[in-house]
Amino acid sequence: MLPRFTRLLPSALVARSARVALVALVALATVPPLLAAQGTAADSAARAARADSARRVAAVRVTITRTDAQADVAPWAVGVVTTSQLRDGRATLGVDEALSSVPGVVVSNRYNYSVDQRISIRGAGARANFGMRGVKVLLDGVPQSLPDGQSQLTNIDLGDIARVEVLRGSASSLYGNGSGGVIAFTTDLSASDPFATTLRTTAGSFGLRKWQSRTSGRTGNMVGSLSMSRTTVDGARQYSNADLRQLMAATDWSLANGVTLALRAAIAETPVALNPGALTAAEYAKNRDSAAAINVARGASRAISQNQFSLRASHDDPAGRSWAATAYVVRRFVDNPLATTPAGTSVATVGTYSTINRWVTGVRLDASQPLGAGPAAPRLAAGLDAQQSTDIRRNSRATGGHPSVATDTVLLFQDEIVTAIGPFAQLTWEPVRRVHLDAGARWDQLRFEARDHFLGDKVDNSGARSMTAATGHLGVSWSLAAVFSPYANWSSAFETPTTTELNARPDGAGGFNPDLGPQRVRTVELGARGRAGLASYTFSVFESYADDAIIQYLATDGRSFFRNAGRTRHRGVELGLQWQIASWLSATGGWTEADYRFVRYIIPRGTAADTLNGKYEAGVPARVIRVGVDARLAGATVSVDNTWSDAQFADDKNTQRVDGTGPGVLNVRVSGSGGVGTVRWSPFAGVNNATNRAYVGAVTINGASGRVLEPAPLRNYYLGVELGWRAAR
Repeated sequence: MLPRFTRLLPSALVARSARVALVALVALATVPPLLAAQGTAADSAARAARADSARRVAAVRVTITRTDAQADVAPWAVGVVTTSQLRDGRATLGVDEALSSVPGVVVSNRYNYSVDQRISIRGAGARANFGMRGVKVLLDGVPQSLPDGQSQLTNIDLGDIARVEVLRGSASSLYGNGSGGVIAFTTDLSASDPFATTLRTTAGSFGLRKWQSRTSGRTGNMVGSLSMSRTTVDGARQYSNADLRQLMAATDWSLANGVTLALRAAIAETPVALNPGALTAAEYAKNRDSAAAINVARGASRAISQNQFSLRASHDDPAGRSWAATAYVVRRFVDNPLATTPAGTSVATVGTYSTINRWVTGVRLDASQPLGAGPAAPRLAAGLDAQQSTDIRRNSRATGGHPSVATDTVLLFQDEIVTAIGPFAQLTWEPVRRVHLDAGARWDQLRFEARDHFLGDKVDNSGARSMTAATGHLGVSWSLAAVFSPYANWSSAFETPTTTELNARPDGAGGFNPDLGPQRVRTVELGARGRAGLASYTFSVFESYADDAIIQYLATDGRSFFRNAGRTRHRGVELGLQWQIASWLSATGGWTEADYRFVRYIIPRGTAADTLNGKYEAGVPARVIRVGVDARLAGATVSVDNTWSDAQFADDKNTQRVDGTGPGVLNVRVSGSGGVGTVRWSPFAGVNNATNRAYVGAVTINGASGRVLEPAPLRNYYLGVELGWRAAR
């Protein structure tokens, strides 16, 4: 497929891509002279320090590729977000704060804690109207994704995260089902010797209150941390208040035999998260801060209780051999009053009350072995992922969000069991100097089983379905020069329907939809990365095809239904830039061009049909540009970023066009630091949407009756302070 890259992009996108490439080339040609012009004796020491910093950044290592490799030789599009980018001056409320600077990643913030933010990586996950799908999420190597491909961020608190790695592209050969992209979070285990504690408090618009305490320490071969936080918010819209509570405990212990044990425990509670729903264009024009009346009448909301525990043992020996074994268990309870109307009911206050009682258990085994001596020798890695989830799902008729034993009835009561097993192998090799090869293969088998306990309809909808897939990847990178290191890869992925999608049947019956199957994806990518002086860049162009794409074709009163929709094609261009302009001034930029369309999609409509071939996929803007500047002056840091987002469609027929952000959404942050002795303080403040722009933060795809708009808040503020204390050495 590689020779076809000259024909990948339509003419308009080619023109835009050429402009992007031209900007990059001009920047690369301009940076060295500009840096040379700064070469005075007065700042030579500062320049040397910055150059040393740039070299360290270039040598950063990543583990998201399931190899301990340098990011600048990986034949993938990989991004890394550091601690300062996650926390400095930020409110640490959502992943949009962490991932907005990574090209190819679009986070649609619904500002609705009941349904989570929507994360899209090259279009994967963009069609999720609830939770996350199509993107694999890891926390310290432990999946936050279920075997059916659903992911959740319940245990992610950015205030306790030290690092985020993002892999853009099809990665099922590495992580299995639903790996259209991968996001790996790493807990902050930095600890003063022997003890330190911090307290961070934040207050802001719309009743925002967040506090977080973090205690860390080190003794001998053991390091640990304990983080607790609580966030409450009244919400930018009516009927959108939420209460989130999180506790994270982490310990790493190095044993005498070279084995390291990593123990993690996470407890999260969301006693209330109200769901204001999406608005129609008329409702948005009249009062963009309002909630959908039907959601209020039916008490749409969500309450969550989740516990997660994991233990990982790992070992690396001097000969280059390594192994790791991880076991984990998750317990999750969800109470979810929905605005969905039970069949045969039209009463305004009558909806559906859904509960889930979930167990998840899993193991991950990894081992690697060099096949020869020397750093250029091939390395073989192999492993196994095994996971099982059991959901006890119960849906009842409810009035005002509360079921009544006396008058309301059970609509669905079933166990949903998903078992997944996936062995894999991966080979990395440097056959000649500066050329790096990476190849991998994986086989996955998933079994979906439904056990129907509700026989009031006189039908037993119990049954099982099995889905299998073989996936692979092949990549090559060439460290040609510091300024230009190209790479190429081919990869495949698959994505099964989630249990929520499978049990969403228009006829209201239990069991799983027998007509909904997995989608299969193939991706080819060309890219390059490099450095010129104190500037660096990444550039990639890709094409991805999905056969039997899983499409949400209907939304009725908050309930979505799905079908396999022929074929989709994703084409895109991504550019990322970083520049340390001076010792006190740095800049970043990200540019994403997206052309995501249906190649073949025909919707039966009685005796007729709607042909949507060539239509744009909903929920993804065609262009996103972000520019950020950080200035460090007199002990304070001022950060400014502006994000431009193009228009998008809210429906597959492309009849509902939602405007972009116009001149952009401007955010400003200020932070500082100081201290006396063992006490430190770091005040911070921020203004989001500083220009008070009215824009739509996310869309509900194919929402019934035009109910598709999820507004973002107007100008809003926050301020806070972090106080820290450490034991004197």
